[in-house]
Amino acid sequence: MKLKKCKTCKVYTLKKKCPECGEKTSTPRPGPFSPADKHGKHRRKEKLKRKG
Repeated sequence: MKLKKCKTCKVYTLKKKCPECGEKTSTPRPGPFSPADKHGKHRRKEKLKRKG
């Protein structure tokens, strides 16, 4: 069984439908990694701002 997430109410479940709102759930996955990431510099800069 895979963990699934409702995009509407952000609830994690193992079911195909969200127990809160009844919407279809999907498998949460990270975005694809690319060494030629156009926006990586900006994301890292924002991440450093949030840390301290």
